[in-house]
This record gives sequence, structure tokens and C-alpha cells, in this order.
Amino acid sequence: MLRDTITNSIKETLFHLIKKEKKMPSFEVSEISVEEPKQRGYGDYSSNIALSIARIIGKNPLEIARMIAERMDKLEIFKEVNVAKPGFINFVLSEECLYNQLKQILEEKDTFGNVNLGRGKKINVEFISANPTGPLHIGNCRGGFCGDVLANVLEKAGYEVYREYYVNNRGSQITEKLKLSLEGKEGGYKGEYIQKLRRSNIKDPKEAAEIIFKEYIKPTIERMGIKFDRYFFEDELYKHKEVNKVLALLKEKHLVYKKENALWFKSSQFGDDKDRVLIKSNGQATYFLSDIAYLENKFQRGFDYLIFFWGAEHHGYISRVKAGAEALGYSKDRVIPLIVQLVKLVEKGKEVKMSKRTGVYITVDELIEEVGLDVARFFFLQRSYDKHLIFDLDLAREQSQKNPVYYIQYAYARISTLLKKVETDCLEKKMVDRSFEKLKEKEELWLIKKLIRFPEIIEDICKDYQVHRIAHYALDLAEHFHSFYQKCRIISDDEKQKVARVALVVATRFVLKNVLDIMGISSPEKM
Repeated sequence: MLRDTITNSIKETLFHLIKKEKKMPSFEVSEISVEEPKQRGYGDYSSNIALSIARIIGKNPLEIARMIAERMDKLEIFKEVNVAKPGFINFVLSEECLYNQLKQILEEKDTFGNVNLGRGKKINVEFISANPTGPLHIGNCRGGFCGDVLANVLEKAGYEVYREYYVNNRGSQITEKLKLSLEGKEGGYKGEYIQKLRRSNIKDPKEAAEIIFKEYIKPTIERMGIKFDRYFFEDELYKHKEVNKVLALLKEKHLVYKKENALWFKSSQFGDDKDRVLIKSNGQATYFLSDIAYLENKFQRGFDYLIFFWGAEHHGYISRVKAGAEALGYSKDRVIPLIVQLVKLVEKGKEVKMSKRTGVYITVDELIEEVGLDVARFFFLQRSYDKHLIFDLDLAREQSQKNPVYYIQYAYARISTLLKKVETDCLEKKMVDRSFEKLKEKEELWLIKKLIRFPEIIEDICKDYQVHRIAHYALDLAEHFHSFYQKCRIISDDEKQKVARVALVVATRFVLKNVLDIMGISSPEKM
């Protein structure tokens, strides 16, 4: 049973109602769609279940919708249930329901929003995992923040989450390209860090990779506010003979063959578009062989699901990794690759491609130094990770309500300032015990409706991994609070109204703080 959110309550009610009706098709609760309409005029929640039923039994969806609405309209949770063409059922919550939800927030405080979707299942979230060949750039930044915030959301949903960074310290990018860089030859990496390595007379590319990881990558990750549970180095797979074990397993299953002096994996047998090389004709193992061994390593550590944040160039890698998992005997559904699209940095309407300081790509450190960590995190979360992102530097620098981060944090600062003026400790018992019938203004009710969406946002992200939902929710919540603050006088001579409105402010503080914490953004008490 999921947490008793409004969405889940409506789904459960619809499920039982349909089940009781004769000649109705059977649905699982998870198959019933209940969503928040984009426009307020269509109610607080809406369902298209009548349309789904009509398609199956061949009846008029409006008639089915009216029948369902008539039965659900009698429930106390709703003020009204109405029908819209071609067969949508729209639900408007009762004020009593909203008051009860407000009490629940005040009782649960910081734990409001916790849901038990995960039930303790273990998830490994791997993100950034940039090769140790140079400092982290803004492309790494996006996957880094999205991965970290998704991990926070999953923890809120009851999963046991493990953050991991895979350090690819083998292969041609280290042994060949980084070697060319140290020798100052064409085809190598460029930048101030390479010059520094050369001045230190570093000759061994593996040693250089270790220095880059230790002196450039790890400090940047700390600056990003990210804490990994483990940095997993690729060469561990070879030191502990894990690559050999996986190769022997695939041979035992007759899933490899020789062709053109190379060893191939029958990945097309598991849905990949073609077979893949595991051992090249020169005897070198491919990255893919390491990746299969790495999958086995993670599953052997007891993880139920493996989430990967990969760059846009890895799109073609999805089918082969899933094939590798299935060949090892695991369901491919337990492997969840998420492709992060490219970032375009824009200043004064023009794309910024090169660092002013080094003449090469813009690093994460430079961006954080320029706009601050809070702004960087939020701006990278604003748009779905699988869509291209335009990062507006001018807006990011803006210290006014035009900047969405400032606008959200200003809401929290306003709340903090207001609550310092009232004795919230002595009001706390009244907030929980008294009814809130004085909350009648539309801005008050809209704010409560937005607050109770929080656990539903957590559930939605866990289902589709779209972490931009939390950024949009934070902005919506701040907008609803600012509107309430401007329209409703909070401290007044009417004691009941004062208690009710202060209670609403306190509830907003709990939820807004929770949301900012999940995004890894600070909660300033004054601005």
C-alpha cells in the first residue's frame, strides 16, 4: 500500500468502484491515471479512466464518467466531482479535506513527503564518471546535479541509495591520448592543467590520471556539494580477476565466438542491433568487457536496480549494456540508463564555448565561481535531463526576483522573518488541535493544495526519474506563497484567523525547506 496521498486515495477509490460494477473491465491501481490538470478550471485532480473503459467495452465515455462521478460525489473528500468532454472526471477537494491535510503536514513536519515506494530496496546511482583526463566541465555538471538530486528523492521514497563514481583509469584515453598530452604532441588534451603536469615532469599517463583525479576532479565534486559512497576504479576489476570470471561465464554459456582474430559477444541474441567485440585482435580487452564485469560486480553487491547517468554520445550504448545484464542472468529492466543531453552556455544572447581563463572548455569550478552553487544546481535541474539545456548566464547572475533561485529563497526568507514576529511555540498546539475553518480565501486554499502535492511529486519522480519536476514544484510553491502573503494579512486581531494563517506559513516552511534540501540548495533566513 502506497502512502495515502490524495492521488493514491482517488486511484484506490476508482479501483474499488469499478471492481464492484458489473461488466466493467478490471484494472490494476497502477493503471489508473489521476493527474493535476494544467488549468485550475478543470478541478484539483482529473482522471481519464472513463475513456479507457469506453475503449474496451464500446460504450459512451461521457455516460461512464457521469456514472462514476455520481458515486464519487458523495464522498467527504470532495467538494464536487464533475464531468468534461469527451469523458474526463474532474475532482475538486473539499475544504475539510484540505484542513486535514494541513494538520498532517504540521504533525509530520520534516518527514512530510516521505513515501514507502522503495520498501528498502537497494539502488546504485552512478553519475558523472568522467574519465580522469581533465577537470570536470559543464557537461559533467548537469549529470552530476541530476544524479545527486535523484538519489535524494529515492531516499525520500524509502529506497536504500548508494552513490557511485566509476573511474575509467584504463584504455586508450589514458595510455595513448594522455600520453600524447604529456609529450606535447598533436592529438593530446590541452589546457593549463596539462602544462602544469608537464612542468612537474610527469611522464607516466597512469600517474598523470591519478593526479588529475585527486587534484582536479575530487575537489570539484566536493565544491558541487556531492558526496559519493564509493569511487570505483576500473583496474579493480582486473586486479581481482573479475573480468576473467565474467569472460569464463560467457564462454560457459556459449555466448562468445572468434572472428577475425577477435573475441565477440553474441549481444544481438539479447536485443542489441549487432554483436560486440570483447577482446580485440591485438589481445586488448574492450571497455565493454569491463562494463559487463562491472555490472556483475554491482549485482553481486546486492543492488536491486542500477541507474546510470550517461552523456549524449552514449545513446547507442543502452542496448548493449542491457544485453550484457541479460546474458549474466539478470533482468534488463534492472538496468536503467538515463541519457543526459548537451548544455549550451549563453551570455548576452550568444553562445559561450571557451573559457576566458584557459582558452579551452568551461569548467564546473569556473561556473560555480561565477554564479554560485545554489544557482548552478537549480539551473541544471530546471529542464528534463533528456532535453537540450540553454544556461542563461545573465539570468543566473541576476540577484532579483527575475532569478528563479532568488525568488524561491526569498519565499523562505520571508517565512523566517514572519515567524520571528510571532510566538510559534505557544501557537503550535493550537495549530494542530484547532480547526482551520477560517482559511477560506482562494490564495489560502491554493497554497494548501500545492503543499499536499509534495509527496506526489516524490512518487512521480521515482516512476520516471524526471528530476526537473522538483525544481518546477519549488517555483510553483514559492509563487503560491508569495501570492498568499500579499493577499492575506497574517498577523491580525482575529485570533482564530491568525492561528490558522500562521499554521499555513509553518507548514509551508516545512515543505519548502524539504524541497530545497532535496535540491541541495541553501535555505537563507534573510536576504
